[in-house]
Amino acid sequence: MKDAFPRGQTAIVGAATFGIGEAPGLDSIDLAAAASLKALSMARLQPKDVDAVFVCLPSDFLSGLSVSEYLGIQPRFTDNNRTGGSAFLTHIQTAALALTSGQCDVALICYGSNQRSGAGKLVSAQKQPYFEALYRPVMPVSAYALAASRHMHEFGTTREQLAAVAVAARQWAKKNPDAFARDDLSVEDVLKARMVANPLSVRDCCLVTDGAAAIVMTRADRAPDHAAQPAYVLGAAAATSHLNISAMPDLTVTAARQSGARAFAQAGVQAADIDVVELYDAFTINTILFLEDLGFCKKGEGGAFVADGRIAPGGALPVNTNGGGLSCVHPGMYGLFTVVEAVQQLMGQAGERQIAGAKLALAHGNGGTLSSQATTILGTRDTL
Repeated sequence: MKDAFPRGQTAIVGAATFGIGEAPGLDSIDLAAAASLKALSMARLQPKDVDAVFVCLPSDFLSGLSVSEYLGIQPRFTDNNRTGGSAFLTHIQTAALALTSGQCDVALICYGSNQRSGAGKLVSAQKQPYFEALYRPVMPVSAYALAASRHMHEFGTTREQLAAVAVAARQWAKKNPDAFARDDLSVEDVLKARMVANPLSVRDCCLVTDGAAAIVMTRADRAPDHAAQPAYVLGAAAATSHLNISAMPDLTVTAARQSGARAFAQAGVQAADIDVVELYDAFTINTILFLEDLGFCKKGEGGAFVADGRIAPGGALPVNTNGGGLSCVHPGMYGLFTVVEAVQQLMGQAGERQIAGAKLALAHGNGGTLSSQATTILGTRDTL
C-alpha cells in the first residue's frame, strides 16, 4: 500500500523549551504549560487558538485532558498516545494527518517533567516481566548495556568509541547556554567513570534533569503568517519491534531501520542530504545504533563512524547539536527536545551552535528499551 503522507503540507511554526536542568517547586504540568506558552508566543498565537492537543506527561495518564484544562483549551482533537520517548514524534505524524484532513487548525505538542527535583533519579514506568526480573536488572540501563555488549561482540565496537559519543555531545553542549552539563569531558573521563552496567559507565548514560518542550504546528498555507522561517514536515514515520529487551529480535538492529526508510521515502531525500541530525541519545550506544539503522553508515561501522570527532563540532556530520540527552537535558523522555533543536537549526536560531545553511534536519525518537522508533524529517521552504 502506498504511503500517502502529506509531504510539506504542514509546518512547525513555534518551538521552545523551559526549565532545563532544575526547576524546583514546579510540577510536570507547570513546566509543560510554560513551554507551550513560549512556543505559542513565538508563533504569534494564544492558547485560545489551539484546537488540538498532543501530550504525554510522565505520571498523568489523562494529560491530554489536564493540560487542556490547565491552558483553558477545549480542543477538537486530543491525543495522549504513549510509546515512551518516541511518543512526541508519533504525535507529529498524527498531527500532520489531522491538520491536512481538516480535523484541526492549530496543533500543540508538549511535554514536561520535574524528574530531577521531584524524584532525583531516573524513573522507569515499565514493569519488568517475570523472566527478566529474575536476573534483577537495573532498568533501563541494563537493557542498553545488553545492546552495547552485543554490538561490541559482533562488530568490535570499543568503549573508547562509545565514549566518543559522550564527548561529542559535551562539546556541543558547551556551545549551548541552556545545556545542563557544560564542563570538560574527555574519553578518559568516560572510561574512568563509575560503571553502571558493563560496558556503560555513568558518563555513557543520559542526564536526569527537569525540563519541558513544546512545538506548534499549522498547515503550510498558514505557516508564513506565524514564522519567518517555518520548518516544514516532509516525512514522519514510526515502527515498533518489541516491548521488553528480551523479546528484541536482534540486539544490534532497531526498528529505526523501518521508520527511517519510510520517512526518507516520504520526504524524497536520503541520509546523505541531511544537514543536521538530532537523535535520542539516552545512552551512548543509541547514537551508534541509530546512525547505522537510519543509513548514515553501514551496520557495524557506527563505532568507527563516531570516532575522531566526526559528529562533534567541526565534524562532517553535526549530531545532537544541543548536547543531547547526554549533556543538555533528559527529563524522563527526551524525544520532543530532538524536534525543538531541529526546528531551531532550520529557523537559524541556534546561536553559537548554528549549522550554517541548514535546510534539512532529521529528528529521531526512541521509546521503551529500543522498542519504539519514530523518525521525522523537516525542511526549510527551499526543500518543498
